[in-house]
Amino acid sequence: MVRRIRRATVVASGSRFRRNGRCACENRTGGHVELGQGFPRNSRFLLLVRVCWGRRGSMNIATIIAPSGHLRAAINYGNPVLAQKDPQTGEPRGVSAELARELGRRLGVPVDFVPYDAAGKVTDALKSDSWDVAFLAIDPVRSAGITYTAPYVLIEGAYLVPDASSIRTNDDVDRAGVRVVVGRGSAYDLFLTRTLKNAQLVRVTTSADAMDAFERDHLEVAAGVKQPIAAYAAAHPGLRVLPGRFMVIEQAVGLRRRATPAYRSCARSSRR
Repeated sequence: MVRRIRRATVVASGSRFRRNGRCACENRTGGHVELGQGFPRNSRFLLLVRVCWGRRGSMNIATIIAPSGHLRAAINYGNPVLAQKDPQTGEPRGVSAELARELGRRLGVPVDFVPYDAAGKVTDALKSDSWDVAFLAIDPVRSAGITYTAPYVLIEGAYLVPDASSIRTNDDVDRAGVRVVVGRGSAYDLFLTRTLKNAQLVRVTTSADAMDAFERDHLEVAAGVKQPIAAYAAAHPGLRVLPGRFMVIEQAVGLRRRATPAYRSCARSSRR
């Protein structure tokens, strides 16, 4: 189902991305999706730049967002729907990389990619001031150090179970004796920490590790982004994805909070 959020929204449904009702690009190979010509370079998609542009010169905006003179963009390879490593060049590609490059172009600064293999590691890196902008799911736990734009993409969270499991619906998961493996610090880890009352969460380092632990340790459920969960089930007979979704992940551009009046003003404007 395609939903729009305010203006300039991209929605992930299955393996298809749409912008304002039109397909941007679809690539089923490897379960990844990339931006294509249907997503114009001059779109007003970059919400923070859009609302701050015209209020201040581009140099001032660049100073607020990328004070070092380089835009340090955190790329989370743990979410293959939005970020992948190019097998030929090793460079980041996908939605997150395209957004970072476009933001750098509009700010007039070079982009330095800072790769991570899990969203939790991106948020942990706030302590070391390792990045200026990231592409993460909105979550109240992360908001302490990150200011978000409005969401630009919706991603569904899904459960994976063995074929023989008695668990048939998402509601069946939250019961005593059910172990749910997740990537530590992921959006679904944070969400399920708040919502599951009876099932036990098993946290591993990355979402990829969660799939290994699910089969190795004979766990009852694995939770994750729907596209890679479905791809894993298709490649491993004896597994199935529960119908529907257990959450909607609102993906947004995240900026590390800075203690300057200009930054706070620009960040507040980006959410309007």
